[in-house]
Amino acid sequence: LKRLIAHRYSTLAFFIGLLIVTYGLFEGGFARRVFFPEMDQPYVQASIELQEGAPETLIAEIVSEMDDALRQINAEMRVEYETDIDVVQHLFAYINDGSSGFLQVELAKDDARPSNAKEVELRWREKVGEIAGTKELRYSSGMNMGGGPPVSFALRGSDYRLVEAAAEELVTQLRTYEGLYEVESSATAGPEELKLSIRPEAEALGITLADLAGQVREAFYGAEVQRIQRGDSEVKVMVRYPRSERSSIGNLERMWIRLPDGRELPFTSVADYELARGYSAISRLDGQRAVTVSANADLSRVEPAEIVSLIEENALPEILARYPGVSYELAGSSLEERASLMQMGFAFMAGLFGIYALMAIPLKSYLQPLIIMSVIPFGIVGAVFGHMLLGIAVSSLSIIGIIALAGVVVNDSLIMVDFVNKAVARGASSAAAAVEAGRARFRAILLTSLTTFFGLIPIATETSEMAQLVVPMAVSLAFGILFSTVITLVLVPCLYNILSDVKGWFFSEGHGSEQSPAVERV
Repeated sequence: LKRLIAHRYSTLAFFIGLLIVTYGLFEGGFARRVFFPEMDQPYVQASIELQEGAPETLIAEIVSEMDDALRQINAEMRVEYETDIDVVQHLFAYINDGSSGFLQVELAKDDARPSNAKEVELRWREKVGEIAGTKELRYSSGMNMGGGPPVSFALRGSDYRLVEAAAEELVTQLRTYEGLYEVESSATAGPEELKLSIRPEAEALGITLADLAGQVREAFYGAEVQRIQRGDSEVKVMVRYPRSERSSIGNLERMWIRLPDGRELPFTSVADYELARGYSAISRLDGQRAVTVSANADLSRVEPAEIVSLIEENALPEILARYPGVSYELAGSSLEERASLMQMGFAFMAGLFGIYALMAIPLKSYLQPLIIMSVIPFGIVGAVFGHMLLGIAVSSLSIIGIIALAGVVVNDSLIMVDFVNKAVARGASSAAAAVEAGRARFRAILLTSLTTFFGLIPIATETSEMAQLVVPMAVSLAFGILFSTVITLVLVPCLYNILSDVKGWFFSEGHGSEQSPAVERV
């Protein structure tokens, strides 16, 4: 400690360099960060939704195909892991109205199966592959804490064709990233529909598009002419063409349209029509047509936040430049992550202000609380290295532990600074007082930190499913406290003497003294 205080600026530079290295670990991909982690559970789900107009028998065939694929995976894993335990224990399948289906797979308990649910999900997805006729085919395993897919953008604009085109380009861009799957756009085509348009010569006769659509609707759907009360029910009486005259497009072409003056003309003389895909749903955001582009991610391979940043920096500016009037904003888990980070940042700053105020009043100093609080960022360094050591990604749960860590790690530092203040008050120099405090409080500080660390280790190393919510918080607290102990015993005394140097410089400039007693050599 004497040697480090004598070289206190080099010591401070070393620890600042450590903070820079920690930041580099994130940017270099060595330390993983996943804001919303997936909680492993012994279940895998799959949902299927068919395209509009698909045959009703198709959903049963798809469910049967997925069932067969799952049985093959179970047999392969038994051979691969040389076990007699069936990874897949039970399968539940549900078909709804012939257009959608849902499958839920129950796996063996975590202490019995050789793999996790995510591996089963990935194998199942790869084995089944793309299925023709499906509008949506989603797989999931574990519990997702976020508000939807981890990568999600909402594109909007007044011209829906431009919004759709921009969304398609963004989908193509997202599919180039390894680790992303189920890349989808909400602009899915609906069933085929007839689009009517009036001929120019018919417009001169006074007929409008509303008149045309109304007459076609009444002919094929019906016009309500009466309601009859029958017991507790009300029966509508509809007038429309007979079934034989409203079963094909040819019936529309042979239809007669009544003009405002009472005359009737053939449909083909009044209007044109075309077959086109409609929309099964239309989304709006702040009054503008919107399309959501989303993607699921393999969190063991990619970091959704990094991909979102790359898309925002590189792909989206180029795409939106080609489609004027189209804008974007984050959606789903991407939006939830930004909002949660802002809330956590505000809570963290409020906590730091509270800690500073509580220490500034009794210490009667504006600067000494900053010395005590200097251990907080280095506690974060310890938390990050702890996650890397245990192979855990830094997540929102880890950040909660780091916020709690800020209030814990200052305890030992406060004891150290208070002891130095008392020694200085007795007439000792800052350097000598710091060394005396380090020697006198070494045992108390070390034992306090070690007992807390070893008390948290059983939770930090727990592998059961029930403990997954608290493991990241325990890792942040345990390793953050352990590392901050070194900071308390080494960096805090150095910072105290640097503060004395600063005071000495100002004192020398103001009063002409050659050297402040605070900067004596040890």
